[in-house]
Amino acid sequence: MVRGKRAILAFHGGQPVREMLLPYGRQWIDEDDLGAVLEVLRSGWITTGPKVAEFEEALAAYVGAKHAVSFSSGTAALHGAAFAAGIEPGDEAITTPMTFCATANCVLYQGAKPVFADICPDTLNIDPDEVARHITPRTKAIVPVDYAGHPADLDAILKLADRHGLVVIEDACHALGADYNGRQVGTVSHMTVFSFHPVKHITTGEGGMVTTDDAELTRRLQMFRNHGIDSDTHQRQADKQWYYRMVALGYNYRLTDIGCALGLSQLRRLDINLARRREIAQRYTAAFQGIPGLLPPAMRPDVNPAWHLYPIRLHLKKLRVGRTDVFRALRSENIGVNVHYIPVHLHPYYRERFGYQDGDYPVAEEAYERLISLPMFHGMSDQDVEDVIQAVGKVVKYYAI
Repeated sequence: MVRGKRAILAFHGGQPVREMLLPYGRQWIDEDDLGAVLEVLRSGWITTGPKVAEFEEALAAYVGAKHAVSFSSGTAALHGAAFAAGIEPGDEAITTPMTFCATANCVLYQGAKPVFADICPDTLNIDPDEVARHITPRTKAIVPVDYAGHPADLDAILKLADRHGLVVIEDACHALGADYNGRQVGTVSHMTVFSFHPVKHITTGEGGMVTTDDAELTRRLQMFRNHGIDSDTHQRQADKQWYYRMVALGYNYRLTDIGCALGLSQLRRLDINLARRREIAQRYTAAFQGIPGLLPPAMRPDVNPAWHLYPIRLHLKKLRVGRTDVFRALRSENIGVNVHYIPVHLHPYYRERFGYQDGDYPVAEEAYERLISLPMFHGMSDQDVEDVIQAVGKVVKYYAI
């Protein structure tokens, strides 16, 4: 194939599409956010104060849940949900290998065993039929992940959970603001976990939240994030008492008033952030439909994803190189691509502890070999989006057979 001078990749000495690196994700902080944080720093409470409950109530109202409990990170929130679900040593919880390791690790933190079920080839979410195959008398919970912001098949998963008396802990750290069959994510599962890491839809610096309609689960979550103590400092001060009781082994997983003030300010822009991410996803998908070397992400009917990630998959049989070369070429064009995720069972810790091997979860593994996450964040400019589209087309067409 003859390639003109303009088609030479930056990886091979050509001119890159961008002069500066565009990251795959980035926070967006404005003057309102700075003012909200400064106000708290000047107040009498910078942690365990009134902003915590205010943020929890606002987030619960946004998704339509009865209760919301904040945590210091999404990982801490997953751990709290595993505790609240009653997961204990000897139990099992079924989850997906196509996720960040924290999803499975929260089960290990409780002394239980994470059991993986393979994924659907379209959405890359956990396959309910595979979940059904792995349910045993030891199974206590199912932990689906809303991969990239596309809700999992929650109705099918909840039917399985109801049939077997299981708790559904939905890892929606990618999916704040997503809709599932006319319902807001955060109101569908027994517990739903969100993350406020800087690359997510809103940020508290680090932070997480669990939403639920169950009052007893709420009580257990609140106790667990506060050392296992059944009251908090702000509550005791309001009641003019000092006495407290530790009734379980908990952790210091509290989110500060500083973080909650930032979260409240950011929450006011969530709808705008979601709209921008959806606009970027539409532009990407329209541009990539006609490129034979790649597959845009799937979207099922009656679902409106939140688009935390925009993961493309490469048609490797239509390319002269593998994913690594495409990844490096895009990086050389100053497009900050990433890969989400290395399947959890392939990490050394899981291989060594549980004996997992290549081929155990073929759908997840085959997807992993082809995945590349493109930049996706609500602060991207139109030119940023066009740069990504141009770079992807340039690289994929260059390597096409």
